[in-house]
Amino acid sequence: QVQLVESGGGLVQAGGSLRLSCAASGGIFSRHAMGWFRQTPGKERELVAAISWSGGSTASADSVKGRFTISRDNAKNTVYLQMNSLNTEDTAVYYCEAKYYYPARSPPLTNDYDYWGQGTQVTVSS
Repeated sequence: QVQLVESGGGLVQAGGSLRLSCAASGGIFSRHAMGWFRQTPGKERELVAAISWSGGSTASADSVKGRFTISRDNAKNTVYLQMNSLNTEDTAVYYCEAKYYYPARSPPLTNDYDYWGQGTQVTVSS
C-alpha cells in the first residue's frame, strides 16, 4: 500500500510559477515510477509528466513541454512538479500517482498507475 500526499497548489496569476510536491509512504519509493496528472470537471484525467524510478527518464505532455519539470528525490520519498509560465488552461486538480514497483527504464505514459493522492487545486487567473 502506498500513500501519496500532494501539496503546493494554490491561486497564481498567469505567467507565474508554482511547485507541487508529493510525499510518498509505503513500499519502496525508489522502485515506483511516478506521474503527475490533472483533471478538470467533465474531462478525463490526463498525464502532465512522468518520471522513471531512477529519475533518469522523464516525459511530459506537449502542452507543458518547456514549462513544467518533473523531478524526484528518492532519499526524501518525494516527487516534484515545477510549473512555470502558467496560463489559465493549466487550471485543474493535480494528482500525484505511483506505478507500484516499476523499475523500468521509462515511466508509463498511460493512466494505469496504481495509487494516487487526494489532489491539489491549481487555479491560474488571467
